[in-house]
Formats: sequence, structure tokens, C-alpha cells
Amino acid sequence: MSISKIRSWLYTIAKLLGDINAVLRGKVGERIQRRLVGRVFGKIMGKIFRNR
Repeated sequence: MSISKIRSWLYTIAKLLGDINAVLRGKVGERIQRRLVGRVFGKIMGKIFRNR
């Protein structure tokens, strides 16, 4: 197993644990909002730096 697969697996587990924690604390709406904002920001930054 490569390091990149282990890293990807760990990030997936961390994301799931964050989701579970948000449910337990009643902060699901905030988490969804932050994930969407992060995804949009990442796409915008990707477009800016890809065109250079």
C-alpha cells in the first residue's frame, strides 16, 4: 500500500469523524455550509492558478 493511499484513507476517516462530531453537537448546518464554501473557493482558486 502506497503512502498516498494511506493518506487518502486517513483524510476520509477524518472527514467522517468530523461529520459524526457535527451531528453529535448539533452543528450539521454549519458544517455543510463550510464544506460548500471550501469547495467553491477551491474551484475558484484552481481556475485562477490553472490559467497561468
